[in-house]
Amino acid sequence: GARTRGGPDAPGRQSRAPPCRPSAQGIYPPAPPRRPLNLRDAISDYPDFPKRGIVFRDFGPLLADPQAVSLALDEIERRFHHHTFDAVAGVEARGFVVAAAAAVRYGKGMIMVRKAGKLPGSTMKASYEIEYGRDTIEIQAGAVSPGQRILVCDDLLATGGTAEAAAGLIEKAGGRVAGMAFVAELTGLGGASRLSRYAVHSLVKY
Repeated sequence: GARTRGGPDAPGRQSRAPPCRPSAQGIYPPAPPRRPLNLRDAISDYPDFPKRGIVFRDFGPLLADPQAVSLALDEIERRFHHHTFDAVAGVEARGFVVAAAAAVRYGKGMIMVRKAGKLPGSTMKASYEIEYGRDTIEIQAGAVSPGQRILVCDDLLATGGTAEAAAGLIEKAGGRVAGMAFVAELTGLGGASRLSRYAVHSLVKY
């Protein structure tokens, strides 16, 4: 019954916890909780870009933060239930990122709305006014099925011209616009009013 000298029960000796190592499954202790995230904080402002007098809203930092991306998708999901639409449409170019992430979250397919000349095969086109002329977007013929309900996604709602043209393409193809989701909105440019016939939801408004 004698103790082994220097063992864990030796007088004055304190047992120490083993060093923290991953288990066989590679699971580490949980990270400390992060502070509540504000999506506005994840969007950077660049004054006078791309030209003087314009403030560029860059959502690159949001994309670099997995928690921010998850929160943005949570907010979109809170507004648009997955039973209310059949597919997601992304508007070139940054809208592709938003739409692809939303499509994965919802388990839906994605449709690309591209600038003219970027899609192979037969396409459907729509032109719209921009600041110094006209621009054209297109979708592939057959990308939208008759009666299919489409959620349109883009990074920014400004004047609403591009989103309106995208909605027109979807409707021309026989589909229905189930709603529109934007990461940011410049409220002073009237885009939401222009799109008032649709369910529009912007995560951050300026």
